Parts: sequence; structure tokens; C-alpha cells
Amino acid sequence: MNSFRDSRPAAADRPPRQPPPLPQPTTGLRQRLSELRGPGVRPRPLDARALAALAANPGCRRRSLLDGAGVDKAALAGALGSPAPFGQSQFALARGNSFEARVKADDGVDLMRLLHERMDSGAAAPEPGGVAVPDLSAAGPEGRAARTALALREATAAGGWTLLDHPMLTLEVAGSPAYLEPDAVVVHPDGGWTVVEIKSFPMIDGAADPAKVGAAARQSAVYVLALERVAAQVAAATGRTVPVRDQVLLVCPKDFANLPTAEAVDIRKQLATTRRQLRRLTQVEEIAGQLPPGTTFDLRLADDGRTVTRSAEELAEAVDAVDAAYAPECLAACELAFHCRGRSRAAGAVESLGRGVRGELGGLRTVGEVLEAAGTERADGCTGTGADDQGSADGHPDTESSPDAPAAEALRRAAALRTEALAAARRAQAEPHGPDGAPAVEDAVEEAPCR
Repeated sequence: MNSFRDSRPAAADRPPRQPPPLPQPTTGLRQRLSELRGPGVRPRPLDARALAALAANPGCRRRSLLDGAGVDKAALAGALGSPAPFGQSQFALARGNSFEARVKADDGVDLMRLLHERMDSGAAAPEPGGVAVPDLSAAGPEGRAARTALALREATAAGGWTLLDHPMLTLEVAGSPAYLEPDAVVVHPDGGWTVVEIKSFPMIDGAADPAKVGAAARQSAVYVLALERVAAQVAAATGRTVPVRDQVLLVCPKDFANLPTAEAVDIRKQLATTRRQLRRLTQVEEIAGQLPPGTTFDLRLADDGRTVTRSAEELAEAVDAVDAAYAPECLAACELAFHCRGRSRAAGAVESLGRGVRGELGGLRTVGEVLEAAGTERADGCTGTGADDQGSADGHPDTESSPDAPAAEALRRAAALRTEALAAARRAQAEPHGPDGAPAVEDAVEEAPCR
């Protein structure tokens, strides 16, 4: 019988294969992004909150460029004179950190118990001391991301419960790398991976604020997308398919106490939406290449590192060189929203009224076009039409040939109804008694001023 000895080292002795590095910007693009931030300015890292907001508005080239370049949008908004009056208070941050430490105490005993009860009751319950908690410390975000990928691979092969506390994940967004840090990732005995999101808002009688749960689900969807990239690397290295679960464990305080409770949140809808929206993002290199030469968002801070020496007018010119897609939802998600809202209102753009209104108005882009489509200006300064003002003879778009005919016709009809209602209100105010001799309505509708 012929036999041979494999000269390669045993699997346990072979050095683990490192995941391929995340695609980095080219040297030219890296230099251009550095010029946009300013000399010596460190890039501001993207987090899952910013990515979720970016995915919710993929048409905003301004945010894509500023986030991709790592520009501090909060400092930029302050220098423009439109600071964003929102942000998490220090008290809320301290409360959140305290609750997270409570959940993860004793190697995450309470966390693992909740996860087993809510998401994997069929597996063997994790015993105290039986949960592996690997050390994920390394130099820099790149080192931490590589260490996390290695820990996930080893935990999947081990086949037990493993808790990864604040792992570092990577995701490519519009041609630029983003480093993400979820609260925790759990590896199940069957090899599946679950994202854990710990929030400080309460679950009262088993239910939490739907808006806050939705925001947490969108944020978790970004983490799951990054985990899927690591799972693909593990599958390529080992030939074993790793399931990344599309349910995440949301851990919150129970009622008004500091005791943790949890629920499994299905994020399939948010995952599909975020994946599709991130793919639609225009590449940062393409946006940067269309800027006028010399464009930069450098604040030119003084020696104290806080005082802005560049004029607001010059900064506004640089910011306005990049197209924005403002919507009222931006006010809760973007530091530059108040600057963009002011510009949108000054231009009379209908987007400032909301995406729903914008969709209903078709090709009518400005408030002036909407008022013109609705009717002509009356002597009292309001805009509207009478019930008999129809057709194209009055200067309105032809309802049969204009591409905006449905919107224009609906606007004229609404203006006519408004005129009739105001006329009826004026008649009711002028008559001491109603037509049938009954007392007139005392609280007749007053004419509202134009807005």
C-alpha cells in the first residue's frame, strides 16, 4: 500500500487565513478627500446611524460626499450659522452606558439568557462560564476588524456559544470604507450569527416606542450587511455556509426599572431597503470629480483648534456646489438639515413641503409654479380661481396637453373650493340671520391669510 505524508502543517498549526482587506480609495481619491477636509484634518468615521440615514436618502449627493470624505458636518453647520439643535445628551449617554454594562456583566449572563429565550430556545442553554468571550483588542480599526473576522471564524468552528463584545465590522459605502461597531454579536452553537442592539429606551408592558424600534432596526440592518461580508469570507475560506440571522435581539430596560428585557425584531424589510439604497449611492469619486477646482470644506481653524477663520459665505459657496436632496425627514438625521432647509425655502422648492407633496405635484418644481397652476393672483394678495376659471384661455396650462395636467387640474379645483368656502363664510358674517330666519352661525370661518 502506497502512502505519503502531507508536508503542510496541521490545520491547528497553520496560521489562520486573514480576510481580504476592504477596498481602499485610490491614492488620487484619498488625496482629493483629504483636500476637501483640509490639511491635517482627520476624517470623521461613519457609524451605523449615519449609514442608515444615508441609505434613507440616497439621492443626496451632498451628504454622500461629505460623509465619504469624513467631513465634520456638525462643525460645518455651526460655521455656516445653521447649527443642528439636536443630539444625545450627556445624561442619556451615561444612562445608556450604565445599562449596557449591566446587560453585559458577568460575561453577558443576562444577555445570553435573553437571547436563548427569545431566539434559540431549541439549543442547549448557555451555562455560566460556558460562553466564550474572545479578546478583540488590536491596533487601529483595520486591526480590530481583522481580529473580529478571525474570532468569528474560530467561534463558528468551535460550535459553542460565543459573545463578541463591540466587534469591529467593515462595509464599503459609495467607494469609501466604513468601520462599524455593533453593541454585540452572538455566535450560536449551530454556527449562526445574531446582532444584538442594546438601547436605553424602555419596553413598557412588552412594547417600545415604534419610531425608536424602527430606527434601531434600520441601524441593525447596516450591521447585518457588514456581517454578511465577513460570512462570505468565512465561507470562501472554510467552505461552510454561515447563516447571518435576519432577526436581531433588541435589549431594553423593562418598564421603568434598570432590569433588561428583550424582543426579537424582524429586519428583513429594513435589510432589503438598506441594501438597495446603499447600492444606489453615487460613487464619491464621481461626485468629487464634478466639483469646481479648489473646492474645499476646510474650516481653517485657529491655533486653539476651535475658532473658525473661514467666512460663512465662502463655506456656503463650497457646500452649495454639491447638490442636495432635502426633505423634512432630514431634520432628525443630518447636521446640515437646517442649512439645506433654508436654501430650499429660499428657492421655493416644493421638496421643503415633504416627499409626499413633491410626488403629488408631478413636474411642478417650485411653489411659484404651484400657485400659477392653481390660479391668478387676486386683489387681496391671495392666489386662487373662481369656479368658472377653467381651460387654457386664462393662461393656465392646457389640461389636455400639459404633462402636469392632473396636478394642475387638482390644484385649480382645490382653489375653486377654497374660494367658494371663503365667499360663503363672508356671506354668513354679513347676514344677521340665516336665510330661513334662524340665527346665523356666530363662529363663522374667518379667511385665513396666504402662507
